[in-house]
Amino acid sequence: MNFLTASFADDFYLNFIKDDRYLWLVDGLKTTLIITILASLLGIVIGFLVAIIRSTYDKTGRPKLLNAICVVYLTVIRGTPSMIQLLIVNYVIFASVNLNKILVGTIAFGINSGAYVAEIVRSGIMSVDKGQTEAGRSLGLNFKQTMSMIVMPQAFKNVLPALVNELIVLLKETSIIGYIGMMDLTKGAMLIQSRTYNAFMPLIAAALIYLAIVMLLSFLMTRLERRLRKNERREG
Repeated sequence: MNFLTASFADDFYLNFIKDDRYLWLVDGLKTTLIITILASLLGIVIGFLVAIIRSTYDKTGRPKLLNAICVVYLTVIRGTPSMIQLLIVNYVIFASVNLNKILVGTIAFGINSGAYVAEIVRSGIMSVDKGQTEAGRSLGLNFKQTMSMIVMPQAFKNVLPALVNELIVLLKETSIIGYIGMMDLTKGAMLIQSRTYNAFMPLIAAALIYLAIVMLLSFLMTRLERRLRKNERREG
């Protein structure tokens, strides 16, 4: 037992304490969180815009051109790997531009996430009973007012768990950002492994950090869902 404890302590020191190697994980975590937050915000903006265009077309048959563009966007983004999209954004679209890698990652992952957010939000919009729309129109609201004041708030409540799940997926997908030379959490673990030739501890540490963040997000989602259900009961 003492031998195992001493061996663990030596490995821990070698992987994290010596030469302040733990800072690679800290710096990588910062990058991971920044890209996840910024990309999720961009994805929400893109997703809501696309969802509104698609659902408006489903209800009114217009606008045809914008809907066609959205369909192409959804087909391409959802039909190709996120890693390929990241490489295209970095090495093709911004190949001749000295753009900050965090911004490159934000754009690539934001565009990718937007496609999935769009379908999530669109399903939420279409799940709202048609009678809600008719009630809004009977109150004198136009289509835009009905969507913004009646349909969208209800749709948001319906799709909130799916949106949080998309955020969790996005967080884990950022682990491929190392392919364009970024120091993210996974890359930090790999750098430690390249110095110590010990893959177990740094990779387990990175996995545990990802797991802790996911569990925190899941906990917050559960709390938020409970609060929303309580509010619905009070309104009922």
